[in-house]
Amino acid sequence: MHDSNVFEELLDRKNSSRDVYADSAYRSDEKLKVLEEKGYREHIQRKGCRNKPLTEWERRGNHTRSKIRSRIEHIFGERMAVRLIIRSIGRVRAEIKIGLRNLAYNMYRLGTLEAMA
Repeated sequence: MHDSNVFEELLDRKNSSRDVYADSAYRSDEKLKVLEEKGYREHIQRKGCRNKPLTEWERRGNHTRSKIRSRIEHIFGERMAVRLIIRSIGRVRAEIKIGLRNLAYNMYRLGTLEAMA
């Protein structure tokens, strides 16, 4: 199931930021209305059509949003490339394996960022 089908369930009221960044699959009048009603600020990519291309203003907006989204998307891309296979019995053990893999990635990422600085 695509996560755009469970859009409202993904919104976390405990999140300290009210900004929602998403790709164009999430842009619909219904979803924009939900965000407005719940007090979120939408930063959802715009999509052009064959007979109605994006305006220069919309393209610039997409570029601005992409700068922020790409930092997160790269992390998910790396996580998908690793293809972590969990062979364990029980949820607790699986969560520990995932947590250790995330810790290893964060340590790797810290080293990369420090080298860039």
